[in-house]
Amino acid sequence: MLRRSSKKDLFESNKFLVVGLGNPGKDYDGTRHNVGAVAVQALGNAHGSNLKKIREQALTTEISIDDKRVILAFPQTFMNNSGQSVSALMRKNGIKNSENLIVIHDEMDIPAGDLRIKFGGGLAGHNGLKSITAHLKTQDYLRLRIGIGKPSNKSNGANYVLNRPNKEEQEKISIVIQEATDAVEAIISEGIDVAMARFNNRS
Repeated sequence: MLRRSSKKDLFESNKFLVVGLGNPGKDYDGTRHNVGAVAVQALGNAHGSNLKKIREQALTTEISIDDKRVILAFPQTFMNNSGQSVSALMRKNGIKNSENLIVIHDEMDIPAGDLRIKFGGGLAGHNGLKSITAHLKTQDYLRLRIGIGKPSNKSNGANYVLNRPNKEEQEKISIVIQEATDAVEAIISEGIDVAMARFNNRS
C-alpha cells in the first residue's frame, strides 16, 4: 500500500518518471529483455511524442497524463547499470519520492502475454531492478512486469532474455505492451489500487 500523501507529496504526485528497461543498440531490438523499452516508447508514441532527447544517459521525452507531468525514459547505460541513469533523472527532475517512479520491465516468472503491477518487494533476480534499487537505496517504487515466460532449461535464462520471441510469443507480447501503456495511464490518472484491480486480474 502507498502511504498517505502529505502536502509536500501532493506536489510530487503531479510529476512522474516512467522508465522502460532494456539494452541500447540494434543488436538488442526486439529481444525479450527490451519489452520494457518498447512499452515506454509506445506510450510516448500514443501521445505523439518520440523518445529522442538524450538526458542523463537516457532517451527521453515528456508527456502529460491527467494534467500531470510525466517524463518517459529508456536508459542507454545497458540493463545492468540502469540505476545510474534512473537516479540521475530523478535528481534532474526534482523527483524525490521513489513512489513516483514507474519501472516497466520483462519478467520470466510471468507467462508471455501477462501483465502484473507491483509495488516494492523482491527483485526476482532482475539486474535492471537490482541496479535501480542499489542507486535509490530503496525497493519502494512501482513495477509493471511484462511476462516473457521461462526457457525450458533454467540455466539458459541469460540467453533466453537476449533472444527474440517466436511468432506466437511476439503476438502475445505485442498485446500486453499495449495493456502496459493503458496501465501506466490508469496508475497516474486513477491510482495504484484501481490499476492493480483492473490489470492484475487479467490472464
